[in-house]
Amino acid sequence: MGFSDGWVRPGGRTTSYVKDSPPTLPMIHIFTPSFADDADSNAQNLSVKEIVCRLPPEQFRVTMFSDAAPDPRIAARPNTRLLPWHRRGNTVRALAALLRDVPDVYFFPREGPLDSAFLSLKNSLFRRTALVTYIVSGGLYNPGPVRPGLARNVRRADVVVGNCKFLSSLIAEKLHVAASTIYDGIDRRYFFAPELPPPTEPVVLFAGSFRPYKRALLTVRLAASRANVRFRLAGTGEEESACRRFVADHACANVEFLGHLTSAQLGDEMRRASVFFHPSLLEGHPQVLGQAAACGLPAIALNLYRPEFIVHDETGFLAANDAELEQRLDQLLASPDLRLSMSHKAVELARNFDWDEVTACWAQTFLNAASTKIGGKVQPA
Repeated sequence: MGFSDGWVRPGGRTTSYVKDSPPTLPMIHIFTPSFADDADSNAQNLSVKEIVCRLPPEQFRVTMFSDAAPDPRIAARPNTRLLPWHRRGNTVRALAALLRDVPDVYFFPREGPLDSAFLSLKNSLFRRTALVTYIVSGGLYNPGPVRPGLARNVRRADVVVGNCKFLSSLIAEKLHVAASTIYDGIDRRYFFAPELPPPTEPVVLFAGSFRPYKRALLTVRLAASRANVRFRLAGTGEEESACRRFVADHACANVEFLGHLTSAQLGDEMRRASVFFHPSLLEGHPQVLGQAAACGLPAIALNLYRPEFIVHDETGFLAANDAELEQRLDQLLASPDLRLSMSHKAVELARNFDWDEVTACWAQTFLNAASTKIGGKVQPA
């Protein structure tokens, strides 16, 4: 699969973006309610940081939040303003900053008080600000109504983008709004193929927040009946204590808790593992599966959210249910040759997801969105 296979450009046609070409519009001011913090490993903030650090500063001015030491690439980026995050009063302070310097684009609204306040003023004080909504969260595939905040962000947007084809199709199906698709990229600084062959001793890696829907507890339960396989769990969260109790009660000497890992540490763990196990029930298009692929790590996940970072039967397995999750895990653990074959194919697949190409698509999206508000024109290739 390459960018030509399902990489949907805004407007349904291919556009070009040349970094060094003179801008056809005035400098575009983008505000995003995202954090520039270097240590922030939240998938949504990771995506925004990778985009922002690549946007040409001579063409795009960016305002975003910072709660700790920022990513050095963003800290050094010209035409970038970081609004300090405080314990209280952030909505009022951010709105005041936006009113003093009205953005051309409000990118990636969440479902918090700042987003609600912005949208309540959009038709009056922010009429010339284009809302670009990026849908990355899961749950649209579940029965029942769409979350009110998510539905509002889609219906009020000037441009809607999903981070995989499945999510984009669900937006059209459930909310009757057309959405293009721009995938997340993979950070090659941390996620890359190992120089040495994968270990012959089976090691299963789980990485994610210990929330109930991520199902770390299912992972340790499977570990209890596979004493000859090492299970390593990266992450923290509300279910961690229950997982540790289970491990202690069942004397699971083969389970290790790694705690919160930086991206660099997670990449190292992925290169040391044999199988990436991702039993989560609620996802959008999880970046961690792309990161595993880039590290040559075969992955197992549910097909519920149709992740395109896994090609079924080639780079890993997409299971229909929990019984198949367990069956596919045993299949991979039993066959070093299958793991090696899938490892090579996963690395090839991951090459399709490049942050420079991703940012080129976002740059064109921002230009298109801003042009509808300030009367400029963006010429398609």
